[in-house]
Amino acid sequence: MSQAEATLQGGENMRPGGEIAGARKVSPLWTFGLLRSELLTTFRRWRTLALLAVLAAVPILVGIAVKIETSGDGSTGGGPQGGGPAFISQITNNGLFLVFTALAATLPFFLPMAIGVIAGDAIAGEANAGTLRYLLVAPAGRTRLLLTKYATTMAFCMVATLVVAVSALTVGALLFPLGDLTTISGTQISFAEGLGRALLIALVVAASLIGVAALGLFVSTLTNSGIAAMATTVGLLITIQILDQIPQLHAIQPYFFSHYWLSFADLMREPVYWDDLVKNLGIQALYAAVFGSAAWARFTAKDVTA
Repeated sequence: MSQAEATLQGGENMRPGGEIAGARKVSPLWTFGLLRSELLTTFRRWRTLALLAVLAAVPILVGIAVKIETSGDGSTGGGPQGGGPAFISQITNNGLFLVFTALAATLPFFLPMAIGVIAGDAIAGEANAGTLRYLLVAPAGRTRLLLTKYATTMAFCMVATLVVAVSALTVGALLFPLGDLTTISGTQISFAEGLGRALLIALVVAASLIGVAALGLFVSTLTNSGIAAMATTVGLLITIQILDQIPQLHAIQPYFFSHYWLSFADLMREPVYWDDLVKNLGIQALYAAVFGSAAWARFTAKDVTA
């Protein structure tokens, strides 16, 4: 029986894992093609492009605001005395600090919200559009499809973080001087080393979102409505952020996925302070393992009718 005939018969020969009985073994090349197709589909959507545009606009707005504020007396209201994000008081001295400031400004809300939208729509969006059943008949297999969706979400994490960093670096170079950097510890490092640390910080920020991606993917397996999955994921993000600010919950706050997000600032110390960075990556790995496993358990047992 051809795959088309199996599809028309409604997947009667489909195994519980989501593959067609008697179908040939899927080659690694086919798996790569599935990932490539998912990446192209995700990054061609207007919603994805709009999210990236919003993320790119944040450093532009921050840079312009700092430039306008300091055009008169050359000082800012950020830093330890002010209420601005980390590094904001250093932007006028070195435009590279806009990269760190933009990441600090977008990580608590804008970046995880964008990841939540992409992850929440991963499975639920396919079910809502009526294409999930056909993806499984392809044959993709449920485990392979789930891993592909997660890999695509992680690719978006990296791209979104780099969009913020590159936008901030461009604006910083246009509006402010560039040169050697003064670390949080007060030591001087070269501009080249500063660029290297900026790249490392971007990688750490992207890695800080793998827990959110796994959570969103799990939520996406619970419903056939993409909008409901996205709203639930974003709602959970906001709730966790609020709980992380309540002093009475200090005993459990270190276990929230967002608690150590801003630990990337320790990469600008000399020497680098690794304790909170390692805790952050460990928490993200734990969330990825728990919610990734939950997503797999739910999806492999899910009755796919759309």
